[in-house]
Amino acid sequence: MKFEKVRLYVSSPRIDRFLIATDNNKTKAVRLYKANLKVSQAFLPVLAILEVTLRNRLNAILSSHFTDSDWIINQKTGFMVHHSLTYVRGGRTMHNHYLKKQVEKAETRIRNSGMPVTSGKIISEQMFGFWTELFERTYYRILLGRPIQIFTNLPSGHGRDEVIDALNQIRLFRNRLYHNEPLCFNAAAISFQKAEDIHGLIKDILNWCDPELTIWIKDIDQIAVKIRNAKKI
Repeated sequence: MKFEKVRLYVSSPRIDRFLIATDNNKTKAVRLYKANLKVSQAFLPVLAILEVTLRNRLNAILSSHFTDSDWIINQKTGFMVHHSLTYVRGGRTMHNHYLKKQVEKAETRIRNSGMPVTSGKIISEQMFGFWTELFERTYYRILLGRPIQIFTNLPSGHGRDEVIDALNQIRLFRNRLYHNEPLCFNAAAISFQKAEDIHGLIKDILNWCDPELTIWIKDIDQIAVKIRNAKKI
């Protein structure tokens, strides 16, 4: 397909960034654009494993902590509205009820679909941000640090700070990927460094949960290969 038709379908603002980065070489611009998509594609199964692992392990830990498999429903009136989540800013009383609101939104979506509301369905509806929020300082304190228990292989000297930093970096990168933002730039320059760094953090998180996970995903983890091929352009 000719470059002008690619520009028509992809849009000028999007493809022109690739054109500028390749010194107005139309062939290279299109190749880089497709290589970027292949890198994005490679992240999807690895991120899926990460999200499912994080979700299921946190659910297990909190089910045990509250002795309640329906904690995600019942804690809407429990830790999700703990008094420490209410504060005053600029003379106004504010509430950080993010988790409660996310559960309620999930319940509404499930009801609107005509399905019965269950803890399992609510848990599967939650986005990555819901689970990472459990490691934020206030929620973490309310939960007595229980979320960190999902990491049975956490290196010495690592704790909540290292975990939340890694998770937040992955979350922001994930959001860029899911919104079709390019992963191959640092400002105007071509760079896959951030993608490589995030790949390393994902493997760290999985390894902290269970070293066998990083071995198990080797056959579906094509991120390094796709980045290496993209760098040849």
